[in-house]
Amino acid sequence: MNLINFLEHKPLYYSKIDYTRMPRAYASIKEHMTIPKVIHVIGTNGKGTTGRFLANALFSLGLEVGHYTSPHIQDFNERIWLNGKNADNKILEESHQKLQRLLDEQFKESLSYFEYTTLLAMLVFEGCDYVVLEAGLGGEHDATNVFDKVLSVITPIGMDHEDFLGRTLKEIAGTKLRSVTNRAVVGEQRYAEVMEVAEELTTNERTFIPYRQNLDDTIIAMAEEISQEFKLPQYLKDNLLLSMSALKELGFEIKKNLFESQRLEGRMQQIKSNIWLDVGHNALAAEAISGCFLEKSVILLYNSYKDKDYLSILALLRPIVKRVEIIPVDDERIVSEEKLIAAIVENGLEYKPFEGIEDDHDYLVFGSFSVAEAFRRLC
Repeated sequence: MNLINFLEHKPLYYSKIDYTRMPRAYASIKEHMTIPKVIHVIGTNGKGTTGRFLANALFSLGLEVGHYTSPHIQDFNERIWLNGKNADNKILEESHQKLQRLLDEQFKESLSYFEYTTLLAMLVFEGCDYVVLEAGLGGEHDATNVFDKVLSVITPIGMDHEDFLGRTLKEIAGTKLRSVTNRAVVGEQRYAEVMEVAEELTTNERTFIPYRQNLDDTIIAMAEEISQEFKLPQYLKDNLLLSMSALKELGFEIKKNLFESQRLEGRMQQIKSNIWLDVGHNALAAEAISGCFLEKSVILLYNSYKDKDYLSILALLRPIVKRVEIIPVDDERIVSEEKLIAAIVENGLEYKPFEGIEDDHDYLVFGSFSVAEAFRRLC
């Protein structure tokens, strides 16, 4: 069975997760794999862009580099980036067939979609010097945490996936930060509790390095120049600075040309003159996005997963929103239209179904990868 057909039989999401399964599966095939130096990226927001900035910089230095990110917007290949471009179907299929030969039948059957594709990606990345490995859910128990790492990179942490990670910010931060096994560069944090947890978890073996510790005035000025040139909003500029700090921590010299390469799709991406698309789906992302439209208002093309705090998200976006247009998303995790409309009305916003784009309005597509995928399909 080829890769695409195999993955179609794997559910994308689970109500319960067996945290022992991925470590057992990896242990069963570890001796047959060659793992490059791993840079582990964890956090709530900004993992994808921070990882891509860093992967591009390492690749621009002449190194062989892989970047694993998730989920994808249109094509599965978006998840596995190798040396400057998405992995092609040939190497994905070859790696899939190799993984099929290595795994016992029990693991072929039981591994989740994300667990299987994580192992698949590491086979694709054999021969690389570095792999930038983005955590999918959390950190401590995430499938990506089975591999030894040379560095962890911590992006902003906020409330998200409470059913799996914890009911308080400190619990969530602890779940993520306990994945750090040696040293970590910590990016700008909105909440003081994150650094409090980092301090509690610091040991002789586990150190948390504030990202600004690695940045001098020259590097900050360089980031400002790049941000202006590529019109990066503040939160992407923060991600750029974090990636620069991580590169410095790895022992490389920071040069402007290393960070002038491609950006990851779906992160405050202007896809037309009047349409911006962002795959954020939580309050931390909404707060960052709201700061990008201080001089204009937008029509919000939106939907939400039922486990997200969509009432608070809409409250944060309300100052920049003319009205909400609801994009239909075929996903069992999507909140009912009745509850979403109630949240929209409670925030004093007008709403209607999404029927198409008008040239004389500005639009923001926001709410998750599923919303972005649905919008791409409709338009």
